[in-house]
Amino acid sequence: MANGGPVEHGFPHLDTVRDAVNALYRRLSRDTVQTFSTSLAPADVAFCDTDDLHLGAQRVAREIVRHFRLPDARLIVGFREMSHAANVELAAGPEYFVELNDRFRTHRRDIGAALAHEVAHVYLHRLDLAFPTTAENEILTDTVTAYLGAGWLLLDAYREDSVSSQKLGYLTPEEFGYVLAKRALLFQEDPSVWFTSPQAYTAYAKGMARARRDEQQPPLTGAGWAGRRRYAHDRRHASAVLPGAPYAFTPDPAGHLRVTFPCPTCHQRIRVPVRGRVRARCGLCRTVLECDT
Repeated sequence: MANGGPVEHGFPHLDTVRDAVNALYRRLSRDTVQTFSTSLAPADVAFCDTDDLHLGAQRVAREIVRHFRLPDARLIVGFREMSHAANVELAAGPEYFVELNDRFRTHRRDIGAALAHEVAHVYLHRLDLAFPTTAENEILTDTVTAYLGAGWLLLDAYREDSVSSQKLGYLTPEEFGYVLAKRALLFQEDPSVWFTSPQAYTAYAKGMARARRDEQQPPLTGAGWAGRRRYAHDRRHASAVLPGAPYAFTPDPAGHLRVTFPCPTCHQRIRVPVRGRVRARCGLCRTVLECDT
């Protein structure tokens, strides 16, 4: 939790975020991801200053547990002084003890954001889905929180001005915006209507621009002129593709050239023959892609 300190910006964790989206699809399947087409509603996690602190926190926790389809999980929420925003004890269940930073006693509007991340930890624990390191696992948790419809709360908790700052989660604001944009493009949903933080709008717009770039990379037909020109050059010199290109060329057993590239929805690698206009369907998320190979 950045509390008054510097807030990291940009997309330093983008590769891990994309790996997290891919891992989520692999673990859940496309059909299960589709069941999260409706985001957590602002009214469900609203917290008024006149609400009882503990009863209100328990109510919000129950709503987030319901959103993540964890009907038998019960969160016991407490508060204590700590450096992090929150912590959850990942035991066997069905009861999970969550501790929130004492700061939230007087910043109640952000309790939902902190609890969303912790409930996502429980959800991933139940799925037995984890990344190797603690840092990667936290990025996975933030990504899943946002992609499954509760992470807009985390971006909305981001506020920054010349004298103060607050940010929850391990992704940068722009990375939260990127994952929310990926979700928005999938479900035709606009989470920005729920933002109360002006800085959240800016971060979301930057994330959306980066998300749309994923749909504009060759060999997809949405690629721009410069990308198409580079792709044509690389195709002629398939053994010397420039580093950083989103695609790669390999021969099949018969010696015919194929191109591999990431699906813009789930980041699964797709391989299609190099023969002009082709339509490809991602085997993982079933997105249909128009390509000019």
